[in-house]
Amino acid sequence: MHTTIPLFPLNTVLFPGGVLPLRIFEPRYLDMVSQCLRTDCGIGVVLIRQGQEVGQAAETCNVGTLCKIRYWNRRPDGMLGVTLEGQQRFRILSHNISKDQSVQAEVELLPDVTSFPLPEPQHYLARILKNILGQLEPPYSTMKQQLDDADWVVSRLIELLPLDLSLKQRLLMFDSAQKKLAEIDEILKSRDK
Repeated sequence: MHTTIPLFPLNTVLFPGGVLPLRIFEPRYLDMVSQCLRTDCGIGVVLIRQGQEVGQAAETCNVGTLCKIRYWNRRPDGMLGVTLEGQQRFRILSHNISKDQSVQAEVELLPDVTSFPLPEPQHYLARILKNILGQLEPPYSTMKQQLDDADWVVSRLIELLPLDLSLKQRLLMFDSAQKKLAEIDEILKSRDK
């Protein structure tokens, strides 16, 4: 399925099921959030390949995550606080940059990754994730945890662990939860040696 969405280029990778708290101050992004709240449309979070989060429109990777605004509030510092929740991966087909440097993209929604119960040898990953989430504030600490779901566990670990952004992006592009799980399992076991 193809659709047109506004893009939010960031120096982060978000997976379906993940949450992302943001502080928004740039007029183009304030306008984008306002429009999305009025129309209940999604926002595409996509990793910056070249450029910055502010100023000129950045060059982005081609695969990102369509998000819904889960929560918003006006912060004491005058910024807008927004929590995005990842819904579905997408691939950018084309994009347009407006005068204010905001980006609209025609995207193809990608199929959901099929998950499966977390295998017993990888239960240690769920324990690591539970420990990490227990040390964080909302929205992470208030997430509905699915610690028996292999894709949910591995996706949250990829988001939260200090991994290289290019690796996170490559893992976002995987259509297989099994492949993501195998790669994270190998990375964490190799660091223990």
